[in-house]
Order: sequence, then C-alpha cells, then structure tokens
Amino acid sequence: MTTSTRGASKVPAVLVLEDGRIFHGRAYGAVGVTFGEAVFSTGMTGYQETLTDPSYHRQVVVMTAPHVGNTGVNDDDPESQRIWVSGYVVRDPARVPSNWRAKRSLDEELRHQGVVGISGIDTRALTRHLRERGAMRVGIFSGNALPDEGTMLAEVRQAPEMKGADLSAEVATKEPYVVPAIGEKKFTVAAVDLGIKGMTPHRMAERGIEVHVLPATASVEDVYAVQPDGVFFSNGPGDPATADHPVSVMQAVLERGTPLFGICFGNQILGRALGFGTYKLKYGHRGINQPVQDRTTGKVEVTAHNHGFAVDAPLDKVSETPYGRAEVSHVCLNDNVVEGLQLLDRPAFSVQYHPEAAAGPHDAAYLFDRFTSLMNTVLMEGQRA
Repeated sequence: MTTSTRGASKVPAVLVLEDGRIFHGRAYGAVGVTFGEAVFSTGMTGYQETLTDPSYHRQVVVMTAPHVGNTGVNDDDPESQRIWVSGYVVRDPARVPSNWRAKRSLDEELRHQGVVGISGIDTRALTRHLRERGAMRVGIFSGNALPDEGTMLAEVRQAPEMKGADLSAEVATKEPYVVPAIGEKKFTVAAVDLGIKGMTPHRMAERGIEVHVLPATASVEDVYAVQPDGVFFSNGPGDPATADHPVSVMQAVLERGTPLFGICFGNQILGRALGFGTYKLKYGHRGINQPVQDRTTGKVEVTAHNHGFAVDAPLDKVSETPYGRAEVSHVCLNDNVVEGLQLLDRPAFSVQYHPEAAAGPHDAAYLFDRFTSLMNTVLMEGQRA
C-alpha cells in the first residue's frame, strides 16, 4: 500500500466490486490501493469505535449515514490501539470537525494510519447493491495514475475471501495483560482475546471483576493459571469454522463447569463447541440499531452488531448437546438469525451482538450483570458444598 498526506480530497479514486460494479469518487484518507470484503454499517454515530474495532480487520466499511466526520477524532473513544478496517467509504465527509473533544479530523487520522478510503460516491446505491448481491470482495484505488478498469477488477478477484479466513490471532494481544477491578475486587475472569474491544474488560471492571486478557493462542492451562471465577471469549474477525483451537479450549471450560460468557465470535465458538454449525450471512449485521429479542424475558433491545457469520441452531426447540441442554436465548427480529445461546444444565451463555455498547446503545448492559450473577451463584454453591 502506498500513501500520501497532501491533496487527498482532490485526488481521483475508484471503488471496484468483484462482480464488476464500479463507483468513481475522490480519495479520502490515505492515497493508494487497498482490498477487503465490502460491508455496510448502519450506525448514525460511533464511527471512531467502528474503525478501531478489531472485528473489522480485512473489511472495507461503507457508511450508510451520508455525512461522516462531524465530531472529528479524539483520544478517548478508540476500541483498540489502531484502525483495523482495510478501507473506508463515505458519501459526504465533514469539511471541518466540530466537537470539544476532537483532537484532529477523521481525514487526518485515516491518512496518519495509512487507511485508504473514498468519498463522493452514492453510498445508498452501493448499500442496496450489497444487500441484493451480498458482501463481496472490493478494491479502492486512488491516485493520479490509476490502472485501467480491467486490471483493477482482476486484482480485486485475486484478493482473499473472508470465508475460510483465520484472523483472530492477527488482531489479538501477543502478551497477557490485566485490567484491574474498579473498586472492590469481587471476581477474576480469564478473557480469551480473539479481537477484544477495549470497552469490554472495562464493563467487567466496573462490576468488580479483575480481567486477565490472554492471547488467542492461550491454552487451557493458561486460562486456569489465573484461577478464574469465570471465562470470557471475545469478539473477533474471520470465519468461525477455522477457530478449532478456541473451540477446544472452550470445550475444556465447559467440561469443568466454570461460568462462561461469549460475545460475537465467542457466541459462534460456543455454537461450535456445542456441536452446532456456522454459516456466512448474505451481508451480515453491522451498526448500532439492530432489534434483538431476549427470549428469556421477552424484552426487545436495540443493539450494536458487527458480524458476517452466524450460528446454525434450531429456534423452536431445546437441543441436546454433549454439555447438556441448550437453547437459543436471543434472536434478531429482522431476519430470525440466532443472536444468543445458553446452556440449561451448565453456567454458560453467549450473545452475537455487543453489550459493551461502544458506541451504544446501552439496552444490553444487563448481560454483564448476568455474568456476574452466574459467577456469584457458582461461587456460593461451591462454598456450601
């Protein structure tokens, strides 16, 4: 990838989809070439959290909101240490950011981190195309000496697909670290980092949990070396069908009966650990306005999503698994996709969406309380025994 930091807004850019659809616009962010899977995010706000979410690794994100960049970029909201999207697509970027927390413009941040983007295209038409045809490979090409369209299309079709991609180890921490409890320490949790967002351990720390964040390659012995009261499996990028190691670690946790909670990729890992399959969605769920029903309470929540794969589990019955009975606890009201699982005979549950609520909404924050209650129940039962 080549980049430039001057005059990007006047530089021509082209977006090329693998089915041959082409959009012409202007460079936004770094100038150069990038490839990835084209997906769209329906959030009206929270672009900084989206950009820094490791689950977007190797994806080119199309923003459906037409005007992006109003609030600039600050140093408080990133979900990780860098931008992870491989490309960024907006219709009308803000000319000047206006927010008391802003440190620099979004365009400047994209350039600084070498993220190639495009602006000035009809993102509504692009989103409708992806809804009809499905998420697909894409390339963004910008600069004053662009290749011909045939050459660009050929390069896009040579890029790797998301199906079959094993990416969690590429975004996870290489070394363990600890997020201390805020206030009185009540529990210890081992969190397997498959692409964890920074707000997730913070939400647990707010509830008195000391979180030991472990690499994606952590073994069962590594998990239990921290003497956890509970084990957490995070969100992350890639195809869950490739995640054999996290599945085997989770199965060992289920065997021991340790309280377990999974988010997003962690939900897919639990599905596989229980014997369910996973599959790729046509265009996925991404944004902060997705309706999900908690079937255990009947409550409908507006939730934050970022997933292109889902668990293939029956919605209409309780399933028998090697670890006891399991059921679908949450479901997306747009398309009936499985959004949560829970075991009925062991202390384990998961959700497909993001209750840490960065950048909102906060309807699902109770799930961290549910995890805390689960650990407390198991701890009290152990003391009585």
